[in-house]
Amino acid sequence: MDQEFKEVLGAFGLELHVSDYGNGHINDTYIVQGPERVIIQRINSNVFRQPELVMDNILNVTEYLRKIIAEEGGDPDVETLSVITTTDGKPYYRSTTGGYYRVYKFIRGVSYDEITDVSQLYHAAKAFGKFTNMLADYPADTLHEVIPKFHDTRNRYRNFKDSVARDASGRAHTCPDEIKFVLDRECNCGIVVDGLADGSIPLRVTHNDTKLNNVLLDPDTGEGVCVIDLDTVMPGSLLYDYGDALRFGGSSGAEDEKDLSKIRFVVENFRAFTEGYIESMPSITARELELLPFSIKLMTLECGLRFLADYIDGDVYFKTAYPEHNLVRARTQFKLISDIEAMMPELNAIVSEIAAKHGH
Repeated sequence: MDQEFKEVLGAFGLELHVSDYGNGHINDTYIVQGPERVIIQRINSNVFRQPELVMDNILNVTEYLRKIIAEEGGDPDVETLSVITTTDGKPYYRSTTGGYYRVYKFIRGVSYDEITDVSQLYHAAKAFGKFTNMLADYPADTLHEVIPKFHDTRNRYRNFKDSVARDASGRAHTCPDEIKFVLDRECNCGIVVDGLADGSIPLRVTHNDTKLNNVLLDPDTGEGVCVIDLDTVMPGSLLYDYGDALRFGGSSGAEDEKDLSKIRFVVENFRAFTEGYIESMPSITARELELLPFSIKLMTLECGLRFLADYIDGDVYFKTAYPEHNLVRARTQFKLISDIEAMMPELNAIVSEIAAKHGH
């Protein structure tokens, strides 16, 4: 064991065996074996520039959730992350080399990077919906915005237009149709941010990374156990979480599929996720319900324009495997948007049907 790990384990009062764990792309994750297993993570401070604020959000939200879960007769050690503090009571430790570390209690469960059964989406949606609903009365505006303007789609459009104007890579001439696709939909960019500003859409505690693999599912029953990866917990709209979950979960193919004939929006996946989400979200408002299908389009558009802007900028943000990688990614998002736009009446009807079934 290297000296830094000995130092970190000592700070948390741990003297146990450490090994790599999981396959996360942002933070380095390890499992510490012993009488009680724990997870230790090195926080990526290149992505999260103020890890102290990230941990402040996580600690406050998980302590609130623990109280709610206990009041409802659940098990707080299983149904939410449990932060283990250092021997001097801090929720993180900064090593002498400047690394930031945190420790959680280990929770038994499985996560999936790809959908192998539509029931996984249903149970993940129930878990995400329950997470948001339990935090419905939490003062969201007291949380730190750990990634400023993360889903500010008006700001994303400003940045996109700046990228096109700069054309730093000289690539803008290779994608005029894609640029036009984004600009033709600029009228959509303010709907949620303006709703949050005028109060017609409630400000909520949002997860902001609602991929399938951020829910632990019970390996025996398949039901949701716990929502994990709370680094991006911030104030926002549930429409960001719901929309982004189906940007990923509603697609028939990979994010960088070159053959667009393989990319379609899968209505069966949409129905399963929406059923689980609405079922576990009794606090959802009429305006939020109305905008659920639109939010999928909006989050897909936001992602697509970010890929396209990075292509035009010269691939400075997203990792790429070949020169056109970001352009290919943008095109898959735009194909999904075209499908969603064509299916919007059907999607709205499904939401109405499910909402009525659950008393909305």
